[in-house]
Amino acid sequence: MKITSKQLRQKWIEFYESKGHVNIGAVSLIGDGSTGVMFNVAGMQPLMPYLLGKKHPDGTRLCNIQGCVRTVDIESVGDPSHFTFFEMMGNWSLGDYFKKEKTAWTFELLTKVFGLDKDKLCATVFEGNKSVPRDEQTAELLKGLGIKPEHVYFMPKSDNWWELEGTVGTPCGPDNEWFYPLDDGKKSPVFPDDYVEIGNDVYMQYKKTADGYEPLENKNVDTGFGFDRMLLFLNGLSDGYKTDLFLPVINELENISGKRYDDGGENAKAMRIIADHTRTSVMLIGDSQGILPSNTGAGYILRRLLRRAIRYCRQLDTASDAIIKAAEIFIDKIYDQAYPLLKEKKDYILSEIKREADRFEATLAQGMREFDKCVNSIERKNEFMAKSNPEYVKETVISGKQAFRLYDTYGFPSELTEELAAERGLSVDREGFEAAFAEHREKSRVLEAGQFKGGLESHSEAATKYHTATHLLNAALKIVCSPDIQQKGSNINEERLRFDFNFSRKLTAEEVAEVEKLVNRQIELNLPVVMREMSLEQAREQGFTGVFDSKYGENVKTYAIGEFSKEICGGPHVESTGVLGTFKIAKQENVSAGIKRIKAILI
Repeated sequence: MKITSKQLRQKWIEFYESKGHVNIGAVSLIGDGSTGVMFNVAGMQPLMPYLLGKKHPDGTRLCNIQGCVRTVDIESVGDPSHFTFFEMMGNWSLGDYFKKEKTAWTFELLTKVFGLDKDKLCATVFEGNKSVPRDEQTAELLKGLGIKPEHVYFMPKSDNWWELEGTVGTPCGPDNEWFYPLDDGKKSPVFPDDYVEIGNDVYMQYKKTADGYEPLENKNVDTGFGFDRMLLFLNGLSDGYKTDLFLPVINELENISGKRYDDGGENAKAMRIIADHTRTSVMLIGDSQGILPSNTGAGYILRRLLRRAIRYCRQLDTASDAIIKAAEIFIDKIYDQAYPLLKEKKDYILSEIKREADRFEATLAQGMREFDKCVNSIERKNEFMAKSNPEYVKETVISGKQAFRLYDTYGFPSELTEELAAERGLSVDREGFEAAFAEHREKSRVLEAGQFKGGLESHSEAATKYHTATHLLNAALKIVCSPDIQQKGSNINEERLRFDFNFSRKLTAEEVAEVEKLVNRQIELNLPVVMREMSLEQAREQGFTGVFDSKYGENVKTYAIGEFSKEICGGPHVESTGVLGTFKIAKQENVSAGIKRIKAILI
């Protein structure tokens, strides 16, 4: 059957709602730190606490379509089947129904709703081992539904078993994977060579113990079907970039570049990379816990995606504005219904993408020249040495220091240098790059600490004003946003203050305005900044706050700015707030999940 992405979303949710499930919607793409991963990489990942026994507020039957980001194989993006952002269609039973209902519902969905031929459906189930018996129950249920007995395959634990590796006391169990033949014209397709996996149902019916497995009292079902793959499959396509999730963007890239996607080769590869990386960037920036490009953590992954896309714009002989146009299509046409937050944040998303594109374009051309100089130097050396010594072994490695210089000075991610090097028949000394990076990071850490108290890089008059202003900012954030806000770091120089704090999202425009208003009001009042030394216990009793208790001695310095701000602090402060000028928040950034950053200036 032919089906659009919007129709597929609707059919999945409506089907499971008709079976008593609650659509719980999608959660943030950004990992919350509880699972040890940077992004949500599987549809069931956010449900893990509930699969492990926690009660879900929406009950025992749940469904959704969850966005995921996987970036371990970024370099593979460019072929017809790899994506960095994808979605998983899921549904769950938390101690409710089990195999009988689930096999019947999946069969009904695939044959009645999606119109697949039951005589072509294949399924795999767990073959059993010394610890757990063969899953005969699921096999018999499948045959009873109408799947041919010869189309039910028993597979080993490596194929049809799910558990959390290295854990004890956690649920686990066999899974039932569903397969359908590719439409390649063969009358008798061979399993599994001519088949594609379209989804799986995991039956968590055991508890893992130190000695093996034992039956669970409350059994769970975890279903996962790839949205992008199912859309591809139901439309009889073999190229993931030909579905309506990408085709409008591909068409726009063709119009901009004057090149044809169907001609294949490097032009098609470039269009896929631009489309995929732009989509993922839009999703990450527009997420409810949105991130921005940076040189660390998740921000580095985002920067790498955008810069790789920009590089391939150049290969298509288009400006990086092509990414902006692609982003607009994803926001306005493709994901307008599924992700309405993207439309709300459209201007913000586009401006941040353009900011990163402009930043990279400014250094890319010069960086490419430096890269060429580096490679030409190696090639000249090889040519010269080969003439004088026939047994000379050619140099084929760009040093780690050279790669780091391209990264540090010209904004080249090391992966970009590696890609460019591979095109010239060279490799990069990855260990040398990591060593140079670690040395740089340590120097930056020392600089950021400033070897001064309070995050100051100096104790100049201007820096002292900014340090005092951080106290006012901290107090205002507690009033406007949450009394639970605490400082998580700061860096202050003579030009601005940088203040990190715990908060789940960026401030709204109204909140920014209110914080500025509160701070500037304290400045207008010209409040005295009063320092007193006292014991740590006394400071706490009098309402003074501080974060780094382990660094305090028996006696501490406290600074009170009227009744507005009361903090324990060891840094320099002005005598009264009237000298600070006008406080203005210049920028907000994401540092990591749950940690936000404000940069502010005094005018």
